[in-house]
Amino acid sequence: MVAVGLLGGLAGLLAGGRVHTPAGPTDVDLSLRPSWTGGTQLQIPPLGALDLDTHAGPIRIRAQVAELHLKPATKLVENAGDTDELTDRIAEQIWRGVVKMMIRAAVVALVAAFLAGLVVFRSWRRALASMGTAAGALVLVLLTGWLTFNTNSLAEPRYTGLLANAPQVVGDSRNVVDRFTAYRAQLAHLVGNISQLYAAASTLPTYEPDPATLRVLHVSDIHLNPAAWNVIKQVVTQFKVDLVIDTGDLMDHGTKAEDKFAADISKIGAPYVYVRGNHDSRGTQAAVARQKNAIVLDDAMKTVDGLRIYGAGDPRYTPDKKTGDDYVTPQQMAATGSALAAKLRPTTTPPDIIAVHDPNETRSFTGLAPLLLAGHTHQRSTELLPSGSRLFVQGSTGGAGLRGLEHEEPTPIELSVLYFNRITHRLQGWDDLRLGGLGLTTAQIERHLEPKPDRPITPPAPPSPAPAPAAPSTTPATRPATPPATRAP
Repeated sequence: MVAVGLLGGLAGLLAGGRVHTPAGPTDVDLSLRPSWTGGTQLQIPPLGALDLDTHAGPIRIRAQVAELHLKPATKLVENAGDTDELTDRIAEQIWRGVVKMMIRAAVVALVAAFLAGLVVFRSWRRALASMGTAAGALVLVLLTGWLTFNTNSLAEPRYTGLLANAPQVVGDSRNVVDRFTAYRAQLAHLVGNISQLYAAASTLPTYEPDPATLRVLHVSDIHLNPAAWNVIKQVVTQFKVDLVIDTGDLMDHGTKAEDKFAADISKIGAPYVYVRGNHDSRGTQAAVARQKNAIVLDDAMKTVDGLRIYGAGDPRYTPDKKTGDDYVTPQQMAATGSALAAKLRPTTTPPDIIAVHDPNETRSFTGLAPLLLAGHTHQRSTELLPSGSRLFVQGSTGGAGLRGLEHEEPTPIELSVLYFNRITHRLQGWDDLRLGGLGLTTAQIERHLEPKPDRPITPPAPPSPAPAPAAPSTTPATRPATPPATRAP
């Protein structure tokens, strides 16, 4: 009876949990779907989907934009001041649709469970027992969703999308080189399109960047990919970025012929803070320093737009994988970082950001700044260290250059917009951007919030000095008596 009640109730829930409702300038189809993780998904064909971790449980709410009414949508774009009023109206319309869908789904689920019990057992009592089982399951699902509801989910949406015309834009393997210019432009336009959609489709009640927010773009490991410049320029414009921080590996081999690649830095339109990576030579560093908007940090600290930034170049130069220095151990890199951190520790005015290329070296600066930036691994990650410092490792903004094609899937292009409070200089949140690697036009933007932006930062205790060696004794040493000879067994 329990099994029949659950199966019948689930079938009724999915069949009845559908409703068509207006939402501002669009019509939206709401439905319920089985899911292990719960949550809510807004589908916007053909652009992609917006995922929200709203709740846990076996049921997922799905909202799909079915139709866009042209005149109201045009009015919305032309009159940006009406956005707040429209947001309230959309929220009310969606809420009414959700309530209507839940009531309809519950009624159909109970009826379906009763009919299933009646058909299987041919008994009114057992049919009622099956319906009671379905009712209990419904209450459990609703309680789970209610108790696990995440109010911050609206502030941390994830947008994914795939352009339908990607093959026409990029071309096949035979002409991808000929169409590379079009691909570069398409990536830049893709960033603009998804960021506009991201801003319009997500309301951020917990944290919304305002014009007074300081915006920093973190890039790393461009590896001589010219497509990265198009993307960086578009993000700087679209997100109103105040400055860019590059944590190294701008080049691939660090040769003199590659120095010309650094000329595009002057076209970025924002201050460009740079630290040398292990694939960048001293010549690379000099080429970057020649750009009018570039700020090169090599064991130095500068104040840029009010932020105190300390940076140090990578001690290695590894233009290829055969270079012996490429096999420096993580422990050796940590020791190098510790030596630099020891010099920085007595500074009376600590930095707001520390930028170093290798995360193994960066960890040695824990507790000396609220935010530690690195790259090198070509895999984005973030970690809150015990000292209170946040270690932020950026992926490859250049899709790791040509070596990004060595894997089965091209290495994605990754960069992040960091939002700082201009008064406290503390990180408030960040947007992670991820674009498909060479030949792909997929895109994703994901927002994260700093849970405790004003948390205390605890500097590590300096290492205690080694004990002084004991003074030599003035008493002459006495030679021990020679033991008597013993016979070997």
